[in-house]
Amino acid sequence: MPVDPETLREIALSPQEYQAIVDRLDREPNALELGLFGALWSEHCAYKHSRPLLGLFPSDSPRVLVSPGAENAGVVDVGGGLSVVFKIESHNHPSAVEPFQGAATGVGGIVRDILAMGARPIALLNSLRFGPAESTRTRRLFHGVVEGISWYGNCIGVPDVGGEITFSPCYDDNPLVNAMCIGVVRTDNLVRAIPSGPGDLLLLVGADTGRDGIHGASGLASQTLEDTQELRTTVQVGNPFLEKVLIEACLEALQTCPEGIAGMQDLGAAGLTSASVECVSKGGRGLLLDVSQVPRRESAMNPYEVMLSESQERMLLLVRPGFEDAVRTVFDRWDLTSNVIGTVTDDATVRIHDAGAPHADVPVEHLVDAPRYRLSGTLSDETAAAQRVDLSALPLPEVSPSEALLRLLGSANIASRSGVYRQYDQQVQANTVVAPGRGDAAVLILREGYGGPATRRGIAASTDGNSRMTWLDPFVGGQLAVAEACRNVSCVGAEPIALTDCLNFGNPERPEVYFQLEECIKGMADACRALGVPVVSGNVSLYNEGEQQAIYPTPVVGALGLLDDVSRHCGAGFRDEGDVVLLLGTASLDGDAATLAGSEALEALHGVVAGQPTLDMDLEARVQRVCRDAIRRGLLSSAHDCSDGGLAVAVAESCVIGGVGVSVTARAEGRWDAALFGEAPSRIVVSLPPERVAALRRLASRHGVPVLRLGRTGGDRVRIGRQVNVALADAAEAWGQGLRRALWE
Repeated sequence: MPVDPETLREIALSPQEYQAIVDRLDREPNALELGLFGALWSEHCAYKHSRPLLGLFPSDSPRVLVSPGAENAGVVDVGGGLSVVFKIESHNHPSAVEPFQGAATGVGGIVRDILAMGARPIALLNSLRFGPAESTRTRRLFHGVVEGISWYGNCIGVPDVGGEITFSPCYDDNPLVNAMCIGVVRTDNLVRAIPSGPGDLLLLVGADTGRDGIHGASGLASQTLEDTQELRTTVQVGNPFLEKVLIEACLEALQTCPEGIAGMQDLGAAGLTSASVECVSKGGRGLLLDVSQVPRRESAMNPYEVMLSESQERMLLLVRPGFEDAVRTVFDRWDLTSNVIGTVTDDATVRIHDAGAPHADVPVEHLVDAPRYRLSGTLSDETAAAQRVDLSALPLPEVSPSEALLRLLGSANIASRSGVYRQYDQQVQANTVVAPGRGDAAVLILREGYGGPATRRGIAASTDGNSRMTWLDPFVGGQLAVAEACRNVSCVGAEPIALTDCLNFGNPERPEVYFQLEECIKGMADACRALGVPVVSGNVSLYNEGEQQAIYPTPVVGALGLLDDVSRHCGAGFRDEGDVVLLLGTASLDGDAATLAGSEALEALHGVVAGQPTLDMDLEARVQRVCRDAIRRGLLSSAHDCSDGGLAVAVAESCVIGGVGVSVTARAEGRWDAALFGEAPSRIVVSLPPERVAALRRLASRHGVPVLRLGRTGGDRVRIGRQVNVALADAAEAWGQGLRRALWE
């Protein structure tokens, strides 16, 4: 008999997909079986519209130990017997419904992804998008999200060391909350979520199971928000203190009983359903699970609720027969509940029982083999019109260049994020070398083991992505997201070695959105090949739309870099008076209006989002290489990339961060707004002692990188030619207080 359409809507399955389920089973599924299909075939879990495109990413390198999608997170070998495990994920829809818990549990979930690989979580980063800063709704969401991130991260003792925040009207209905976690593990101790064979026991550890989070993956994260505002109960509730205990207990169990644990998997989206089915499917196995053995915090929960609950702070361990008592003893010492809830079978079938009574019987292959959709996309008329705007015909801004600089420095998209990151513990675990606000990327020491001696080596990490550029040209925007994240890492002296990404887009069933998704992935893949960095993990978040509009296409890239000598790193601030300031990547300050395309200045000073962004990936790779080499050779005092706000903002930020003024004597040509605030890519502002300039120029010449002498550091003013002359104190006040004025006052 036909299923109720409301039931299909609740689990985000189409009538055609329901019919495909009936055809595969050769019968109607019962309620529990349909719930299993709904969760595992959801966009959030199955990547129905994006998986055919993700194969375009390069994913191989000598350092990559785990292929993308094969496990919970990406793994790269960093030498010395150590590997870094990292990933970024979205918690957008839950954060729109319940910002505090949505963001908090987003942190908890990504941390467990890293833990599931046997790694110690050592750092968090985030990437946030909100509506206009002056909006009351934005303030509520912003404060809730930031408090949720700080509460969870601070309680579990993992430092939050980097991130980014952007404000735009397109995110008013649908904010974005992307969380990234980095962990370290001895390569020999890496854990996979694959059973060793039939007979392995399914050991559920951690929090009791409740009704929170049911339909979180299918009902909330796989539909547009206008359809799901009533689903507040689908947002999970976190307990970071329990998560901290869970982290320590799992790591101890892996250390003290490695022969007994075949694998480990976190319970995230789709809860026990996804955790158990994905584990056995990787090993070509099946399972027999008895929900009556699942500890519950609410009475009268039925098998459907138990299997689809997304209650937090839970892990599923695959334990070899005969070792269950030894493993459970560890969890007993930490006062954590651990129950054997099932076994791995050799029949490739998922069987769910309740106190011995059968409730579901489905072949694994049917559950994990969701439909995939390869669609055709088209450029929207609105974007095409924006690309054709003649930026050279725009009048110059009515404000002076000095006033424009102060306005941009104080704008919500550029001003210092100190009011945010001061809420995060950045120094816990004592690994942080470059903290937020001091450099373009975070830098952390690599240790031999948790709390062990520090090595000479370090890692760097950054998140980045420019949605305006991606809306104007998805291919170039995808390139820029990769280039800017890697440029940030290069600016502290680290070599980018791998990426993770979070692709945030609207409804892919609309041709203009699918076009954005496909072209963006192609652009990102092109940039990855040009820079020689693989994508090793990631997440796709679709259906990010509200009642009024879809979000801008927002690819967020998390870049991981490696430093052979962590003492050879650079910050963004000018360090000494009398240093020479150079600009890598160009030989002139050309005020070409085309460089205003998609820039912060174009929207802030002209009220327009338009133009055609461009990027020369070959030049980008060479500029980053010169910057890294110069830092390794000890030539540079500082390095800061030109991105949001262009050259003038980059120079002013370096002044404010270092507490040193500057006098730029290089002559700007053409439009002053483009010369000062245009966002031409592949440019890095560096400073260095005069006696090292010749060596840097020789290095740049060998790589074919143009260099422009800007001027010298010193004094208490920011001077740029004849256009800009502002007191350093005024620049510091605008940049330091801009976000606070927008969101706290």
